[in-house]
Amino acid sequence: MGTINKTKTEHLYLRIAETIEQQIMDQVLKIGDKLASVRLLSKEHGISVSTILQAYYHLEGKGLIESRPQSGYYVRFNPSRFPQKIEKSNPQQIVKTKNVEAIIGEVYDTFSMSGVTRFSLSVPAPEILPLAKLNKAMMQALRDLPANGTSYEQVQGNDLLRRQVARWSMHWGGHLQADDLVTTSGCMNAISYCLMALTKPGDTIAVESPVYFGVLRFAQSIGLKVLELPTDPDTGVDPDDVKKALQKHPIKACFFVTNFSNPLGYCMPDEQKEAMVKLLSKHGVPLIEDDLYGDVYFGKSRPRSCKSFDEEGNVLWCSSISKTLAPGYRVGWVAPGKYLEKVKRLKLYHSITSATAQQAAIASFLATGRYEYHLRKLRQTLHSNSLQFTRAIGEYFPAEIKMSTPKGGFILWMELDKKIDTYHLYQEAMLQKISIAPGTMFTLQDRYQNCMRLSYGMPWTNEIDRALKKLGNMVHGMV
Repeated sequence: MGTINKTKTEHLYLRIAETIEQQIMDQVLKIGDKLASVRLLSKEHGISVSTILQAYYHLEGKGLIESRPQSGYYVRFNPSRFPQKIEKSNPQQIVKTKNVEAIIGEVYDTFSMSGVTRFSLSVPAPEILPLAKLNKAMMQALRDLPANGTSYEQVQGNDLLRRQVARWSMHWGGHLQADDLVTTSGCMNAISYCLMALTKPGDTIAVESPVYFGVLRFAQSIGLKVLELPTDPDTGVDPDDVKKALQKHPIKACFFVTNFSNPLGYCMPDEQKEAMVKLLSKHGVPLIEDDLYGDVYFGKSRPRSCKSFDEEGNVLWCSSISKTLAPGYRVGWVAPGKYLEKVKRLKLYHSITSATAQQAAIASFLATGRYEYHLRKLRQTLHSNSLQFTRAIGEYFPAEIKMSTPKGGFILWMELDKKIDTYHLYQEAMLQKISIAPGTMFTLQDRYQNCMRLSYGMPWTNEIDRALKKLGNMVHGMV
């Protein structure tokens, strides 16, 4: 395994686990290989047996190794069995005929059904959220707020919350101040204000493809035309493709989910983000950046946002805690740049202000450092889940499928055999109380019928494994 640095550190077991994990990914250690015994590693490196066991438990939790009674630990994960990677999308702008709104309604009507395995739901499960600490923060907010939180908050939003969001922006290279931000009822509410501030009915916006269905449906509802751009599953939209689109179409705004997008999972490289910001600024086209998943990264550091390269206020940066902390609190925000006054007026006209108590509770949670602690645990859980899902899909689904390989977030995008309609798969799966999100939901075009989105934002259990196996068997039966 190589020499392990013996410098004392609180997370020594993680460094040991990361060394072994990298050897598994590099196939230095292959499936079926036996790992060195706990006592041998302890003796060789002068590390306690409990630290080595903690490292092995960590790898076992990720599904990378398994314990065999009376025998030891063995590698159970083979990266060469990963499903194939999906290819860059190429939307043809052919309007679909299927009633996708009815499909979306059908999928999301299952929210209140009991006993359903919700691979379709793009929020973290309550079991992996710090509910007790959130409840404590909410009770404290109700005690401390004037009139126990029943009064209106100022239009721009809770001052402490905006200051904490501005402070947190340093993690992605931002230089925000509290006065740069407007709080909203979640990220989708922020995006809707941005679209209304930048466009009028009949205007064209450009988006990645596939893209979150809420953006598509809202754009349609206010009379906008939507241009879907080719999107790479690893790096997102190429600035060259945007440049070509600008030459052909009167684009009024662009919308991209730059970090771990929903549903494709890509993370746009920093140099590509910078090039995109410069290109759009040159053409005077504002960029609405949805950075909802940026804090849920699996690497060493948080990826930057396009907003960090914005020198002219041309990027409207949107985010919330809906995907990391409390979906039902509906607390989000936007840094609208030079469009700040327009967004503030729209908020005033549409909702006057945001929910008082929830804003104060989240502000307190961010200010005390509890959010950072929670994120570390959340990222570890979701990274482990992603590996478990990848292993299970590799075992249970046909070898010909293609799948995204996100480095953060909790969404997988799968491309099945072209003969399979994933809406029909959804209907069959629901008979087994398994819910998926059919791919046709994520476009306005006639495409992605053989694709689906799965969420791994819930604790990994034997029930989840069995549900994936059932789903894989259904796909086998449709080929």
